[in-house]
Amino acid sequence: MEFKLPDLGEGITEGEVLKWIVKEGDQIKEDQPMVEVMTDKVNVQIPSPRSGKVSKILVKEGDMAKVGQTIMVIDDGSGGRPAPAEAPPIATKVAPATQQTATLAAQPLQGVLATPATRRLARELGVDVSSVRGSGPQGRITDDDVRRSVSGKEPAALTVRAAPLSAQSGALKEETVPLRGLRRTISERMAKSLHSTAQVTHVDEADMTELVLLREAFKGSAEKRGVRLTYLPFIIKALVPALKEFPYVNSTLDEAAGNIVLKKYYNIGVATDTEQGLVVPVIKDVDKKDIFELAGEIENLSTRARGGQLTLEEVRGSTFTITNVGAIGGLFATPIINIPEVAILGLHKIAKRPVVREGKIEARDTTFLSLSFDHRVFDGAYAARFTTRVIEMIQDTKKLLSEVL
Repeated sequence: MEFKLPDLGEGITEGEVLKWIVKEGDQIKEDQPMVEVMTDKVNVQIPSPRSGKVSKILVKEGDMAKVGQTIMVIDDGSGGRPAPAEAPPIATKVAPATQQTATLAAQPLQGVLATPATRRLARELGVDVSSVRGSGPQGRITDDDVRRSVSGKEPAALTVRAAPLSAQSGALKEETVPLRGLRRTISERMAKSLHSTAQVTHVDEADMTELVLLREAFKGSAEKRGVRLTYLPFIIKALVPALKEFPYVNSTLDEAAGNIVLKKYYNIGVATDTEQGLVVPVIKDVDKKDIFELAGEIENLSTRARGGQLTLEEVRGSTFTITNVGAIGGLFATPIINIPEVAILGLHKIAKRPVVREGKIEARDTTFLSLSFDHRVFDGAYAARFTTRVIEMIQDTKKLLSEVL
């Protein structure tokens, strides 16, 4: 039986084979996990549709495979015939083991928390990652955990090649790192975003002094609820009236049909820095949640994003994205739009800066907001008015209070 990469849903057309759990010659049972595949920043395990013997593996680890492409052959007594064309598409959850189902299932990786890079390191060192005790958040396995598990063994050598020598330069060394996994996904999406949209960035400054005080006032209540309250929930709530007033910012462009699709719901993507790269979990219906609900959801999704445990549903459906680099530093940057959205807001470091108020110079907490937008959908004046509206909400705590609770 030819086993083809199944339809993983959500419009996914291809995936990267991260790890083969079985090898040629293995006897496998129906529903036994066979292969780990990375699709659009989410890892899934794909089980066998039938019992049989693994005859041939046709796609190597690290290679991309298209949906519908034969990736392995299973000898199940059917004479090598392909799986029925009418087989149902793969689901994103596994039915309970006690139930019988004809639907193939892709299961988000559970039990073992480790990034694709850490899993690859484990394979290179001959370590069963499931036997390693993780020291990271929620028991996530780190590279150091893997190396410690092979104490006494030499780590896998880096691929290093010497550059040509010249009389002036001396010896130069280079390390070759394969562009795979999440890094390759980010690379492709960023290039596509820049090449398929007319991106412009508008920057403005916001006085955060009152918001700093407001957050401080709510921190105790947040702690009683068991959540860590950052500035992000307040910014998200400040966005809602601005997105409603300027609907083209919360839209997508359907080029094929020649339409701009205005979204009447507000799902905010939050760009999250992980060891492997940027992941954007999505908070749904932010207009219907208070700052404590948002804070809890942000913390949960961010932690699971860093552990590689997000589901497809949790990284899909955003209408507008925020990227926050304030904790890292820098004055401001020009973020790249998270297509198919048409705008993204960059949040930056809050710092004491001199501000002129009523003819006097004061030290105030300020920050820069940078809005990158697709100029095909709306113009600079529209972007400036939208950003001004966001800043008005941030600076007017009375208005903001009506939104946050």
